Amino acid sequence: MQQSFLNAFYKNFLGHSPEWYKTAIISFLVINPILFFFVSPYIAGWALVIEFIFTLAMALKCYPLQPGGLLAIEAVFIGMTSPNQVMHEIEANIEVLLLLIFMVAGIYFMKNLLLFLFTKIITKVRSKIMVSLLFCFASAFLSAFLDALTVIAVIISVAVGFYSVYHKVASGADANKEHDHTSDQNVAEFSREELQQFRAYLRNLLMHAGVGTALGGVCTIVGEPQNLIIGDQAGWDFVEFAIRMSPVTVPVFIAGLLTCALVEKLKWFSYGVELPTNVRQILIDFDVNETKNRNKMENVKLIMQGVIAVWLIVGLALHLAAVGLIGLTIIIFATSFTGITDESQIGHAFEEALPFTALLAVFFAVVAVIIDQQLFTPVINWVLTYEGNMQLVMFYLANGFLSMVSDNVFVGTVYITEVKAALVNGQITRDQFDLLAVAINTGTNLPSVATPNGQAAFLFLLTSALAPLIRLSYSRMVFMALPYTIVLTIVGMLAIASGTLESATQSYYDQGLIEHHYGKSTEMDGSDGH
Repeated sequence: MQQSFLNAFYKNFLGHSPEWYKTAIISFLVINPILFFFVSPYIAGWALVIEFIFTLAMALKCYPLQPGGLLAIEAVFIGMTSPNQVMHEIEANIEVLLLLIFMVAGIYFMKNLLLFLFTKIITKVRSKIMVSLLFCFASAFLSAFLDALTVIAVIISVAVGFYSVYHKVASGADANKEHDHTSDQNVAEFSREELQQFRAYLRNLLMHAGVGTALGGVCTIVGEPQNLIIGDQAGWDFVEFAIRMSPVTVPVFIAGLLTCALVEKLKWFSYGVELPTNVRQILIDFDVNETKNRNKMENVKLIMQGVIAVWLIVGLALHLAAVGLIGLTIIIFATSFTGITDESQIGHAFEEALPFTALLAVFFAVVAVIIDQQLFTPVINWVLTYEGNMQLVMFYLANGFLSMVSDNVFVGTVYITEVKAALVNGQITRDQFDLLAVAINTGTNLPSVATPNGQAAFLFLLTSALAPLIRLSYSRMVFMALPYTIVLTIVGMLAIASGTLESATQSYYDQGLIEHHYGKSTEMDGSDGH
């Protein structure tokens, strides 16, 4: 009876995760108190950080909220940090949580407009290079103002829709009947090669779009969650954040689009796959039919969503309210003017964001441990021994490397917190803090395209129902991201190392585009660097 109970308990623990993964998490939970009480709190703290990064890197085995949350709860329980410190971190970053809760849900109600946009790109533009550039550019532009997860979710919806339309035709299924597009059993033999080519074509577009979310996401304070954390610590609004990042983000953006065109033109890294003529015609016919059947009410909905999108851009650019509150207005406007009044419909919009919001709260618990145990203080002090541009380059590379194997939100949060503490303690000047904030933000956003671990949008794509349909595996994604990883990382580093960032920032000061923050409350608002 006892054996049976223990066996059932073990099977329930972390569900369908591999046995070795369950054993690893249990080992961590056993080892941490031993290290903390009998070896060294400092070593125990570092063990916790490494273990938490492990749960992020193994996100495909188990969503990090559960194992990471267990580690964080244990850390609070044994005294690595306190509930008050965790709450302090969450309160200090409340804008980020509101961004995830309200903005992601708000954009959910504008999916029809985004679906309409990407559908027209695929069906109206014949040049593969131009389609790729448009997908990359549109994803970048949207991700600068919206949430990257929502943008990639919309593109996935477009791809699944088109894939299922063609798959139904290739399988000889009745257009008016339900069809299982996950099975190739009924696909005609002469269509199989065409289907493989269509899958490769969709892989190309989705990877370009994924990189586009990174190119746009790095530019603005709302592009990625860590951007808002960094901007909040620095006291920058939407416009100032974009201006300060521009010496790095503008050349990187141009280099990213050039890379997109180059890999398509030269057919490197599995790119350059054309849309089969027969598939194109099927998709065009589908789009024409959808347009014909769209009634007046649905057309008005699209118009209203366009108007709301303009309000979103204006509200963010003029910093009319906190980002999360602007997201709340999007929910209210988008539901009020598109006929959505049912509570269940509104509730469905929050499903996408809340798991990651909960995970971010766990991030802040680990950050609380890092602060209380002063884990990063020696590392930060070592990097601060470098001077000038080399100091910026070291921060950029350190953030970039960690973001490749971990999560860029976690890395960005940790580093900006420690650098803010260095400012408060008088180790660096306010000008150097501003430059380091740029290096941290670009470091977490650009090299992290290397793996799905670093970018939430990439991980979302990899774990979506579409990935197995188009044969997009982890290794294939890393391979296809490689040219972008190399180009974006190097161009970003050169912009920082060459002194472009420093000289451009000084020029912005002289022109009055941005101002010094000396003496402002944002410079230091607490002894712990918050």
